[in-house]
Amino acid sequence: MGRTATVAVSTLNQWAMDFDGNSKRIFQSIQEAREAGATYRSGPELEICGYSCEDHFYEPDTLLHSWEVLAELLRSNLCENILVDVGMPVMHKNVTYNCRVAFLNHKILLIRPKMQLCDDGNYRESRWFSPWTKERTVEDYFLPRMIGQITGQSLVPFGDAVISTRDTCIGFEICEELWNPASNHIPMAYDGVEIIANGSGSHFELRKAYVTYDLVKSASFKAGGCYMFSNLRGCDGTRLYFNGGSCIAVNGKILNRGQQFALEDVEVTFATFDLEEIRCYRNSVRSRSHTAAKAQPYPRVKVDFALTTDNLIWDPPDRFIECDNCFADKKYHSDHQHWEKKLYCPPEEEISLAPACWLWDYLRRSGQGGFFLPLSGGIDSSATACLVYSMCCLVIRAVVAGDCQVLADLRRIIGDPKYDPKSPEKLCNIILVTCYMGTENSSIDTRSRAANLASEIGSYHLSIGIDTAVTAILGIFQQVTKFSPKFRVQGGSPRENLALQNIQARLRMIIAYLFAQLMLWVRGRPGGLLVLGSGNADESLRGYFTKYDCSSADINPIGGISKDDLKKFLEFFRQSYGITALNSILEAQPTAELEPLHEDGVVAQLDEIDMGMTYKELGTFGRLRKQNCAGPFSMFCKLVYMWDNCTPKEVADKVKHFYRCYAINRHKMTVLTPSCHAETYSPDDNRFDHRPFLYNHTWKWQFNAIDNQVKQMIDEKWTRQPRRVTVAPEYKHGGPKPFNSLVYPGVVV
Repeated sequence: MGRTATVAVSTLNQWAMDFDGNSKRIFQSIQEAREAGATYRSGPELEICGYSCEDHFYEPDTLLHSWEVLAELLRSNLCENILVDVGMPVMHKNVTYNCRVAFLNHKILLIRPKMQLCDDGNYRESRWFSPWTKERTVEDYFLPRMIGQITGQSLVPFGDAVISTRDTCIGFEICEELWNPASNHIPMAYDGVEIIANGSGSHFELRKAYVTYDLVKSASFKAGGCYMFSNLRGCDGTRLYFNGGSCIAVNGKILNRGQQFALEDVEVTFATFDLEEIRCYRNSVRSRSHTAAKAQPYPRVKVDFALTTDNLIWDPPDRFIECDNCFADKKYHSDHQHWEKKLYCPPEEEISLAPACWLWDYLRRSGQGGFFLPLSGGIDSSATACLVYSMCCLVIRAVVAGDCQVLADLRRIIGDPKYDPKSPEKLCNIILVTCYMGTENSSIDTRSRAANLASEIGSYHLSIGIDTAVTAILGIFQQVTKFSPKFRVQGGSPRENLALQNIQARLRMIIAYLFAQLMLWVRGRPGGLLVLGSGNADESLRGYFTKYDCSSADINPIGGISKDDLKKFLEFFRQSYGITALNSILEAQPTAELEPLHEDGVVAQLDEIDMGMTYKELGTFGRLRKQNCAGPFSMFCKLVYMWDNCTPKEVADKVKHFYRCYAINRHKMTVLTPSCHAETYSPDDNRFDHRPFLYNHTWKWQFNAIDNQVKQMIDEKWTRQPRRVTVAPEYKHGGPKPFNSLVYPGVVV
């Protein structure tokens, strides 16, 4: 007994193609792992070059610079007497693989390529990499000369192998291999591998966090052993936010874990455990032992090194304290006491944190001086403003905690090397400019709601009228055509009515960019502002926005979030931050305010009436379309039983109306402002939802099938006698409720 080993996992905020910054963060993580007494450090997926290099993976430069960073690591005395593995792309026999490279004391031990690639959702790994399909097979890899000059090696093993030290055995999984039904950790555990390291690039998605922790716990519970999960953090250059949460589990219990949402560039999480506990646990599960006795062996790379010490009792450095049978950094101890009770945040809190962290990374890496937000006083733009305020709160918290990197980034953004942030409101006043752009169609209520919210969060707020610009544009048209378009209430046609609305919406975009480029000049600061969009996922799905209006911005933090989730987020934010201005915003009905008001000044235009469907219905359409892969006919067959308050004819009309609007407006997705990915039914066709943007909007064949089904139901005097079947994944722990399809005889689903 007394075989204690200390291992460390790293959460790194890497940036695609930032080899200099990435290497510094890797070095820092190794330094912190050593200070914690760790003898093994593992890191996230493709940490050297950054995960989201995408088509840069085709460039020889990317491979070359990755080797150059590895050369710096191999040379460094910092990496002596600690086993390290890092993630990088490696070309072997003219095929590029996503690899882990393990090294010790200036020698490469093993290059382990990824065996299961991720190609669903936001991922396209097989576009750049090939999977290693030769199970339990290694080949000779000829090292680049610049590496061989450092290590004294010419050949190293490449393939599906494990590392055998004097006291234990270490194996590898890479991200998707944990999620795959045929995970590698099971056969490795059968063959005596006691520590399994997973370098991962797992992105944020609402209600997903518990899945990752459950998989890690399950892997170590079912197979026994230590499972080390290292994940990326932050925005590394795309729509994804990697949400950290690196953790270490032993025998089904998470010993320690990193923060899910934070601004720190480097966070090292470590745990100390007894190898004998793993052996005892595995031996006690007799069925596992019987299966393991006939397991096929893995190639072993033998190394004269031990992860454990000769001391029976490990003596941690002074900066660590024992907590719940593991050791934690005092810096995070107060949080650590509670994380086992709260492994993951509720969706509303996730929304308040993930897009805010994503905004911070985008701002500090874009070279801009803040944000400009058209603030209408509605739910969407108010939610966007609250996310910037949340970002400011996170920045203040990090600075108070002593994060020098956050403070340095903040001072560079603001252009003041001595700036000392005092409060989130004062920081928000410097970082965020909000602007209410009113017309004669705008109400007093929306103007006051925007002003009240801006006052509470502290943004630098403007309230302007744009009627002069609208009149000037119409004047040009009238001068050329001698025609004067009218609104619907004034007797105009639908074309005239829509054109008059779109003029206002598009002018707001033009004005937003003008102010964004010059407001810091007006305020005596260098640089410009990033324009924030505020269109939600449901409106994008329906196409309920003007192409190239103020939804066309630099980035959109809420573009991947549904209206329903935004409402819940604002309710949470109101309670958590005490922002009373949100009361009236949540109570108001959504409106674009692009048509004339009633004579008494009351809004005449409401979004849900304009769209011909509710936001709740839109969310249902979106989930069935994306998550359940439903076309028009199968969507009708599911909804006719879900919506039991509607007749089959009414359901058919709703489905056909949605698909007509979807087809007519799908082209708008091609210019959708990049947004932080959040919902599993995002319609973003630039990355997540690859579908045509030119449709036959009549859907003649599909709609005929729906009409025939409705006729059959009427002829057979259809009644509901349901049996329930689940048609979407059921999420627990506060996740989304499952969609239940009611399936009946006579209806083909």
